Order: sequence, then C-alpha cells, then structure tokens
Amino acid sequence: MTDGKIPAARLGDDGPEVGVQGLGCMGMSFAYGPTDAGESRATLERALELGVTLYDTADAYGAGENEKFLSPFFKAHRDEVVIATKFALAIPPDDPTRRIIRNDRPYIRQAVEASLERLDVDVIDLYYMHRRDVNVPIEDTVAAMAELVREGKVKHLGLSEVTAAELRAAQAVHPIAALQSEWSLFSRDIEASVVPAARELGVALVPYSPLGRGFLTGSFANADKDLTADDFRRQQPRFTGENAAANVALLEPVRTLAEAHGVSPGQIALAWVQQQASVHGLPVIPIPGTRKVSRIEENTAATRIELTKEELALLEPIAAKVAGDRYADMTFTSAGRE
Repeated sequence: MTDGKIPAARLGDDGPEVGVQGLGCMGMSFAYGPTDAGESRATLERALELGVTLYDTADAYGAGENEKFLSPFFKAHRDEVVIATKFALAIPPDDPTRRIIRNDRPYIRQAVEASLERLDVDVIDLYYMHRRDVNVPIEDTVAAMAELVREGKVKHLGLSEVTAAELRAAQAVHPIAALQSEWSLFSRDIEASVVPAARELGVALVPYSPLGRGFLTGSFANADKDLTADDFRRQQPRFTGENAAANVALLEPVRTLAEAHGVSPGQIALAWVQQQASVHGLPVIPIPGTRKVSRIEENTAATRIELTKEELALLEPIAAKVAGDRYADMTFTSAGRE
C-alpha cells in the first residue's frame, strides 16, 4: 500500500482490477434520510484519492436519481472508475411506491438503455441482475445480459442475491465477474454454499451492507427512535422494537476489540468482512455505503486492520444470535431458495 491507498483485487477471473473496498452510493440520494449533495460529492472524490475505484449504484435507487447524481463524477474520472449498476426492480406505473422483479429480455434491454442515458456513458463496466425473478430461467436472463456484452453496452456481468445452484447455472452461460449479497457479522448465511461455489467458479464476492446498514457501527440503536421517518431502516425487522434491543447487546465483543485496537466498532466489523477473503480464499470487495468524507477515511483504514484467530473466534457466535430477518419481505432475497 502506498500513499495511504488501499490495495487492489480482481473481480472474477477475467474482471477488472478494483480497490479492495468499493463504495455503495445508494444513500447519497435514497433510503437513508436527508442528504447533503456537496458532502456526497466530496466523499466520492476522497474515495478515489484513497484507491476506491468500484462505485455501486442501481436504477432502483431513487427511481434513477442516484445514477443521475453520480454521472458528473463518473464523467470527470471515467478512466479511473469502475461503474456498477443494476436492473430488475421495476416500478409499476400504477403504484410508484412498489417494486416488482423483472428479469425478462425486453425489460433488460429497456433498463440498460435507460441506465446508459442517466449515467451518460457509452458502456457500463459491471451490470448486475439486482434480484431474481423465479419465473424466468436464469439461463435466459444471463443470455440476454450476455447480448449486451457482445453489443458493447456492458463489459462484465454480475448477479445479486442468488443461490449457489443459480450461480452455477449462470456461469455455464456466460462468465460472472461478481456476486453481490449481504455479508456481515450479522448476516452469514451465504457462507454455507454460495461462497464455496463462488470460490470454485472464480467469482468475486461483493458484500453489501457489510456494516449492517450502520447498526454495527453503533450509529443508531433503534430505528424507530433514532432515525428519521423516511429512513428505509425503520422497515427492517432487525433494527426495531425488541429485536433491536437484543441485537445491540450482541455488539459487546465488537466494542471490546475496537477498544483493544484503538479503532471504531465499525472498523472492526468492516475488517472482519475484508478478512473473509483470506478465510475463504476468494476476492472479497465490500461496498460500505457512506456520504461523509470522515467515514470514507475510516472505512478504508479498516483494510489495514488484521484480526487474530482468537479475535475472529470472539466474533464467531454473533450471527447465530441475531434477532429478526434482514427484510420484512424475504422473498426479495435468495434465502428461501437456497
């Protein structure tokens, strides 16, 4: 590591090289309450200075507004950044508050053209299927995505929230560079079969919500009491009521290790995710989200923390004790299909 920059890793066997930590950009314009556009822009620039090159968005974040917000930054640094965006969560015309999953070929072609226009780029570096529509064979979805690669609209393909079997079926159609799923001290179900499949197939893991949507940092203890009414986390079972109270108690070993290392609890939680690369033997590029310069500096510094076997063992029991599901509607995840 030089000049304080984070090291690099490769997305998949043939994917692009990126900083070993990416940046989740959703919260800059969607989901987590009031935003400051100026601070978010400064955060993007500081992230790049620190070696963060993978920037993650989706067409569903603010109904395209997040892609539009990021466009000027991408345009200014096109050769330095890897742009990741996603399709699949469509907005029904009769109810703009809902999302329906679509993986069909006509929708994919419509979605990629809209994302290219909002991002104002000629090609998307990494294009994800955001969620899986079980009514469309995944082979058909990936075949449609592969057409976009041949046409030069997309460079590399990714999947989000898929099972090990779905990943294998997809890889048989076209190389998959990255698999994005929730992975943190609170969410470890993908370790049973998805992570081994990704390792075997040469697919990188891109953990989203590696900080438990901020809960693991201690920035809030109960979503109902601590967060604004428009904050998405108030809808997530883990962060409200009795579940929140039970889960706060689970953070004690995280705080203990943070004190021992002279770092923040969030840095310990993030270091744990980063270290899963060596634990499981595959590239792991988490994408913690932030819109503050101080947080991007804190997050990237976590790549320099190494936890001992004894410290990892202290954190091991946490996930099995977590109260509440990740989402109120878990059909939007791979959990029920694994």
